Amino acid sequence: MNRLQTYLSCLFIGVSSSLLAQQLSLFTQYRENQTIINPAAIGSDFLAFKNNLSFGASHRAQWQGIKNAPTTSVLRGDLLFDNGSQVNLLAGGYLINDQTGPTGFTGLYGRIGGLLTDDAYYGGISAGLSFGAVQYRVNASEIRLHDDNDILGAENYNKIFPDVGVGVFAYTLLDGGIFDNDYVYGGISVPQVIGLDLTYQTGNGEFLTQRVQHFYGMLGLYKFLRDDGFLEPSLWVKYAPNAPVNLDFNLRYQMAQNFWIGAGGATSNAIHLEAGVVLGENAGFSNTLKVGYGFDYSFSSFGPYTGGSHEINISYSLEK
Repeated sequence: MNRLQTYLSCLFIGVSSSLLAQQLSLFTQYRENQTIINPAAIGSDFLAFKNNLSFGASHRAQWQGIKNAPTTSVLRGDLLFDNGSQVNLLAGGYLINDQTGPTGFTGLYGRIGGLLTDDAYYGGISAGLSFGAVQYRVNASEIRLHDDNDILGAENYNKIFPDVGVGVFAYTLLDGGIFDNDYVYGGISVPQVIGLDLTYQTGNGEFLTQRVQHFYGMLGLYKFLRDDGFLEPSLWVKYAPNAPVNLDFNLRYQMAQNFWIGAGGATSNAIHLEAGVVLGENAGFSNTLKVGYGFDYSFSSFGPYTGGSHEINISYSLEK
């Protein structure tokens, strides 16, 4: 029996128990998925390149070396429609699939919001809402209890529920001093407002999957350099009830719109490394194509060894 199955077996012994699998997806290059984390966020492609229409895809594989480890795939699209009025439309959506061994979910979301501003270039305050439906899956036949011949159930269980997320966000172009013409941004969000208690009945009893609200905060700075590159320090704060607050921090250095590197860490005893390339004006393109790779490694002494995590992000953005 592999380590993940052993862990799940301990959770499921008894008549009723809780599935404590990964609830919301994690990201190494979280700035590339700001609008998923916070539906009111202004995308990184607008703050860095002034591109207001962006499309992206990412795939993340966690806990390498452990069978049935979490994998996450995302497709997204985002638009900031600057119509010249004081309230500008934020719109978009994303499709996400997350699988951890015998459990997983697939969600389809729309996003809508408004940016209150006199001029989006100089900054503003926004509020946003994400809304959609999520399918939760449990393959009970893959969950072993006391030994490989003792399974939780013989069927697959699927349930679909609505989901809603809310957030607020603000950014401004600084004026004067060493941060002249630099952006500072920040926001707070609850990407999963509706808490769920999903109970499944099997021949061996019942078990339930619980989802709780997560509370996120994000803060960052774009420090633009004379060579058209920039430095971006950022912080992602995560909190869920009955769990410690986690701080995820990162520093990215982009060199003249063609290559970037980054490093950071988390209070969960993990380190982050990332690198990527940008094809835009430097390659004679009017639009911007980015390809990035991220790597996480955990040094936590709690629980089993989880190995490293790998993440690929691709995005295409333009000014429209």
